[in-house]
Amino acid sequence: MAYNGAAIIAMRGKNCVAIAADKRFGVQAQTVGMNFEKVFEMGPNLFIGLAGLATDVQTVYQRLKFRLNLYELRENRSIKPKTFMSMVSNLLYERRFGPYFIEPVIAGLDPKTGEPFICSLDLIGCPMITEDFVVSGTCTEQMYGMAESLWEPDMEPDALFECISQALLNAVDRDAVSGWGGVVHVIEKDKITTRSLKGRMD
Repeated sequence: MAYNGAAIIAMRGKNCVAIAADKRFGVQAQTVGMNFEKVFEMGPNLFIGLAGLATDVQTVYQRLKFRLNLYELRENRSIKPKTFMSMVSNLLYERRFGPYFIEPVIAGLDPKTGEPFICSLDLIGCPMITEDFVVSGTCTEQMYGMAESLWEPDMEPDALFECISQALLNAVDRDAVSGWGGVVHVIEKDKITTRSLKGRMD
């Protein structure tokens, strides 16, 4: 789980959610790339962040995209975040005896009600739905510490962006295998704002 390094965090705000990830792709202590994608858009208001082994991140993303396309063709509608969580859980649990080494984080808004939704899963697909924030990756303890200090209920999108950015950047500064900047997606009912963060490059 710590071979490539990652830091992913999702937070819930007032009628909005935010998901953020670092950009580093490394092999243990050696940095190979500085723009590795770990957060993927899976629907109009739905994102998944995949932390763990880089090869499994790409494999699971492609398998999920395939299943999602099948779902949308069959159902003729956008998937709800909770239904998507079950899809991810099923995919991971099918491989429980030789699991994909990833811990997903899901953030999105319900297509009809606009209700914010965040959850995380472990590598065999056990879900954890929360009302505040979820974290995944190699510096989870540091992210928990920062998020506990900064997060407040019902934050507006700008405040949520500031909070999640500070939590991510301060956490990766204390972790040797994640960092090199970050990317933050703030998801609202009518728009998605994506911003890049500059971080320490060491």
